[in-house]
Amino acid sequence: MVGIAVGAAFTAVIAVVGVVFALDVSTGLSLAILGGAVAILLAGVGSSIGVGMAGEAAAGVTAEDPEKYGKLLLLQALPGTQGFYGLIGAFLVMNKLGFFSGSIPDITLDQGWQFFFAMMPVALAGLFSAIFQGRVSVAGIGLTAKRPEESGKALIMAAMVETYAVLGLLASLLLLNGIRL
Repeated sequence: MVGIAVGAAFTAVIAVVGVVFALDVSTGLSLAILGGAVAILLAGVGSSIGVGMAGEAAAGVTAEDPEKYGKLLLLQALPGTQGFYGLIGAFLVMNKLGFFSGSIPDITLDQGWQFFFAMMPVALAGLFSAIFQGRVSVAGIGLTAKRPEESGKALIMAAMVETYAVLGLLASLLLLNGIRL
């Protein structure tokens, strides 16, 4: 499953890079925007895979015992948070570039690369942590199916993986703050 995710993510990044090259990557602004797009893309791919795996497992358990739906919903939703972290990263790039104030600066190619690489922690941590959080959620769903009173423990186990997605977002935030315009 991880191999499929990496392949899908790589294909998506190549597609985004192709679009940016078709536009104009001779400017730093294009690279900065690409960094935000890759953050959303990779974190979103990871989240969709993680939520999908957990959803499949939760649907099977719910079919057998509909009363467990509420406990399983949180375990399914948890891997989706990384997609939001990627969105936050892209929002921070757009904010730093002045998209919301209407004064977008001309940035050098070097600064564009700085923006691009500043987004890689949230992009990659989001991709991989969401997939692995989905796997832990699937195991937690199995635990909850057999022992519903242990659903809180299952939720905590899945939430532990979230730590690394948050660290990726924090690293990207710190790297963005270090870029001087």
